[in-house]
Amino acid sequence: MSARDPCEHIVELADACVKCGLCLPYCPTYALDRVETESPRGRIALARHVADASLAPDAGLRAHLDHCLGCLACERVCPVPVHYGELLTAYRAALPPASPRPRRMLRLLTRPGWVRFGAALARGSGAAHWLTPLARRALPRDSALRAAISLLPALPAARSARTSVPAPVNAHGKVALFGGCVQGALEREVQDAAARLLSAAGFEVARIEGLCCGALAAHTGDSAAAATKGRRVRAAFEERGLDTVLTATPGCLGTLREDLPDAQVEDAMAFLDRHGEALEFRPLDRKAVLHLPCTQVNVARADGAVRRLLARIPGLELDVLPTRGMCCGAAGSYMLEFPERAVAQRQRVFESLPDPLPGLLLTANIGCRLHLGAGLRERGTPMEVQHPLMLLAQQLQP
Repeated sequence: MSARDPCEHIVELADACVKCGLCLPYCPTYALDRVETESPRGRIALARHVADASLAPDAGLRAHLDHCLGCLACERVCPVPVHYGELLTAYRAALPPASPRPRRMLRLLTRPGWVRFGAALARGSGAAHWLTPLARRALPRDSALRAAISLLPALPAARSARTSVPAPVNAHGKVALFGGCVQGALEREVQDAAARLLSAAGFEVARIEGLCCGALAAHTGDSAAAATKGRRVRAAFEERGLDTVLTATPGCLGTLREDLPDAQVEDAMAFLDRHGEALEFRPLDRKAVLHLPCTQVNVARADGAVRRLLARIPGLELDVLPTRGMCCGAAGSYMLEFPERAVAQRQRVFESLPDPLPGLLLTANIGCRLHLGAGLRERGTPMEVQHPLMLLAQQLQP
């Protein structure tokens, strides 16, 4: 956002919208509510009128803007294009939310040490078995704490220590691999898988771990915290003296590009699709369904790369969910702040699952894996939920 008055900046961004409505079929909240105020076009109009003071920012009006998932499916299909993501971030930073946010919980999620401690405590106490049903009885449906507890059954198994990754035989270069906060804390195996594939493709990997990119803070309007986290990421990246940073979590990608404007920031699978021509994979006689996170489709634009990489595993039968880049409802903190709406969005994804169900669901974003995994368990649907990089590394030909 520019240094000028934030409300003037919001008005300028909003005035780019020509109100054509091409975004409406791609908006998950419009699909859910079928009202203009829950569409990108409606939200742009509301933001503009609040910013120029022609409308008072009452709680009901602000709720429509807070309900946005930030999936950017609208921005992908916009013919102008309107910089909707920038407008949404600017609005949330300039004006207060409709209801209090669970700030303390969100801050803890951006601290990998606390995430690891909480996950270990939940596993060790068996909280997924006794605390989850207790929370359902004792806490209201819109409780952020209840929503967080509902994710416990979907937590990945206890992480192992970092596995050694052999140095590339013929190095083509060196890249940084960004671990992030929640995935970096809960799924070190995914980072190991990415490093192993990159090494096999001929790249030396330098890891950036234990840091949050600032996406969660930016999306909830905490611009000061987002800026602080961005500075830490820049310092860690500059220490390594590299020009390319990769992430296995598409949700970090947009914020990393803002944090590192002079670097090449890319989805790890898109990079492997372009530079991994030497990779070979063992056959796998298995069926799987692929969920493409909204950020992987709309921000990374890497959905084709993911499909091509997985298609290189001989024998793998892959069914791609037809979600068109629309959000599953996880959306960073959305599944905690608006749990009932998040469940409704998740149900839309479940309705597109094939019949009969395969035993494996692949999706690249940690929030999607937790949100979808928890929902599958509640439905009694026995599906393993895995990052595509894990499957690719598992099938990598030595």
